[in-house]
Amino acid sequence: MPPRIRVRPRALCMRCTHASTPISTQTASYASIATASATVPAPEAHQSFRATAPIRLYPPTQPPSHKPPEVRKTQLHRQYQSLLRSSPLILIFQHNNVKAVELMSIRRELAVALRKVDAERIKNGQDPLADEIRLQIIQTNIFASALRVVEFFNPEEHITEQPEQQILTHGLSRRAHEIANNRKLKLELEPILSGPLAVVAFPSVAPQYLKAVMSILSPSKGDFPAPTRRANPDYYEPAVQQGLQKLMLLGARVEGKVFDVGGTKWVGGIDGGIDGLRAQLVHMLQGVGGSLTSALEGASKSLYFTVEVRRLDMEEKEKGSEEKKD
Repeated sequence: MPPRIRVRPRALCMRCTHASTPISTQTASYASIATASATVPAPEAHQSFRATAPIRLYPPTQPPSHKPPEVRKTQLHRQYQSLLRSSPLILIFQHNNVKAVELMSIRRELAVALRKVDAERIKNGQDPLADEIRLQIIQTNIFASALRVVEFFNPEEHITEQPEQQILTHGLSRRAHEIANNRKLKLELEPILSGPLAVVAFPSVAPQYLKAVMSILSPSKGDFPAPTRRANPDYYEPAVQQGLQKLMLLGARVEGKVFDVGGTKWVGGIDGGIDGLRAQLVHMLQGVGGSLTSALEGASKSLYFTVEVRRLDMEEKEKGSEEKKD
């Protein structure tokens, strides 16, 4: 008896299908496939040699940082960078063991003085700024690192042609971290960035607000007198006075430039604020223009008198010569 050959169901179906399909149909299908493959255009050169862009694993609004973004130090670093970029005027104070009650009392008196300046600005049709000015304690080392990034890190220098690398030029990127740790780059504020510090940030260079802050935090006779006891008796509370004794003004950063205590007082002592400074500049330019005009007029007048005297002298000489001839 011959051996039995087992046929698989899949092979049987395929055999039945091929057997049931006419030869003409199979030939037509093969011809269509060949025609379709022959009409497909060849890829261009840049498509053959250029790889596709990699898939970005993070959203464009949240680029990865060099250090974990959820760490408090990273958040403070980002906050200090934003503060330095958005505040053209920053006062720097050194504080020595200021208690929470003393700090709260000082902030209260500072807010009262700033609201008075707001009332005057509103009368003149200007925008109030008191809510954006406040005294805050900072972490000195993190603040110095953020200042290095703001001063020496330029994102435009590190932009590449690849879009996935352009986003990595923010202030918390690896390149910014390397620049912040480069000790060869020296800051102008570096001598005073040591010890416990506090800052007062201003959204604009407003000498009126600066004068009010100086009168509260660092009063002096003359330009920045402290409020009188009758006008503001809360200012002379023990908590306020004890806290002010622990504050010392070190300097200021104005429009990226470093000012000492004397320069800071000069900025705060400008009469009328920015408008007063503009008026002084206009008056100075007018004086320079008037003196230049008078100098030019004097030169032209002297030249005119010289020519006129010379003309009269020549006429007299001509008349004398004619009389002698007669």
